[in-house]
Amino acid sequence: MKIDKHLFRALAQFWNPGYSCFTFGKVDLVPTIEQYMALLQCSRIQVDKVYSKAVNLPTFLKRVMNITRMCEQWVTARIKQKGDSKCIHWKNLKDLILAYPDAKKKVDIFTLSIYGLVVFPKALGHVEKAVTDLFDQLNKRVTPIPTILAETFRSLSAYWRAGEGRFIGCAQLLLAWFHNHFCKVDKVSYRVFSKSYSPLKEIVATPRRDDISEEKRIGAVGYALLLVLRQYRSRQFVPATQGLAECEFSYRGNGYKKRVREMVSA
Repeated sequence: MKIDKHLFRALAQFWNPGYSCFTFGKVDLVPTIEQYMALLQCSRIQVDKVYSKAVNLPTFLKRVMNITRMCEQWVTARIKQKGDSKCIHWKNLKDLILAYPDAKKKVDIFTLSIYGLVVFPKALGHVEKAVTDLFDQLNKRVTPIPTILAETFRSLSAYWRAGEGRFIGCAQLLLAWFHNHFCKVDKVSYRVFSKSYSPLKEIVATPRRDDISEEKRIGAVGYALLLVLRQYRSRQFVPATQGLAECEFSYRGNGYKKRVREMVSA
């Protein structure tokens, strides 16, 4: 899906970092776990488990060796340091995909590349260490959706505060989700009942509309979701809209535990 940079910049300006949602006047709009699961068609995986960074993980070198089935010397020669993270260049993975005889390993390496280049594009043209950690969890049927959403929210907030820069997240998926809220459905196609049906393919193939009015928005609500509490089986409520700066603090430094206790008991 081609990224409309002008649309994305305009969309990012409506991001509300205080409530982690897009605010269009009195209407709030935010990606949810259920919506992303539907778009990516991963509803069959274990939705009650989410990715979290485990302890005593194999090194990046060992992880890449296990995924690519290449020797230590080959992997060591191709690992690079990009900023604060170790990475491997996409070209090296592409060469393996083209030359590898094992079809399953081809798919594994290609999937890893998609996660590193499109879903979590932190280092341009490279796949970084954190992506390989997440990729290992996918084999255990753990949903990556909360991780994708968390990175999307974090990147949107950083992008909004800076007013410029590069969005480190899956912009294609975010725009597909956004376009899906302004589609006009006259009738349901029989294709949605097919096992091969892909919501993303249909969104990409659907012509974009310019006559979008407030009445034609779908899937939006008129109050702040506040980190999408509904997804965690919690009761939604209209949050406070003032004094929010007093509730912000860093989980570092002296006295942060006291601040937490004060906020909980307030």
